[in-house]
Amino acid sequence: MTNPLSEKIGKKDIKLVSRSPRRKELLMVLGLPFTQVDFSVDEKITGIPLPKLAGELARKKAESYRDAFPLTENEIIITADTIVVVNEKLLGKPQDEQEAKQFLQLLSGKKHQVITGVALLSPDKTVVFQEITEVTFKELNNNEINYYVAKFQPLDKAGAYGIQEWIGAVAVEKISGSYYNVMGLPVHRLYNEMLKF
Repeated sequence: MTNPLSEKIGKKDIKLVSRSPRRKELLMVLGLPFTQVDFSVDEKITGIPLPKLAGELARKKAESYRDAFPLTENEIIITADTIVVVNEKLLGKPQDEQEAKQFLQLLSGKKHQVITGVALLSPDKTVVFQEITEVTFKELNNNEINYYVAKFQPLDKAGAYGIQEWIGAVAVEKISGSYYNVMGLPVHRLYNEMLKF
């Protein structure tokens, strides 16, 4: 039997333009051959409302990569960006351990949104979409926050946490939406969008 997605997209050269090991793992779940490319851009972008920001960041990464490395006819690139929003405040990647602790204190006992934007780009087509997952944290005490930050060093994660780590097991009371989206790539939506691409 052939993977339905492989059947649809054929022998395309798929590139995941992301340094994230989690995104690599998640894309592997779809069973497609792909190459991970280490490429980064300045993630600052202004004038975009929060609900659209993740998608626009993903678009910016995709277009910056295409401008640096013009695509061949056979290429499809995938980029993604994840943000965390609590009480209309954006939590990106923390600068240091102190900020990571502050982020977790802001999330403690509250519901927040994890928004992942994804861009699919080929020489003649661009598709950008976003997925939103609502996550509710229990009240965290200082010992729990300090332990997590010291042991897991979540400085490379939006909102200063990885749901697949210890903090997800002990802090997440409720999740509405895609679990994989919180990890950084909404693979169910990506699968469907690639089938249409």
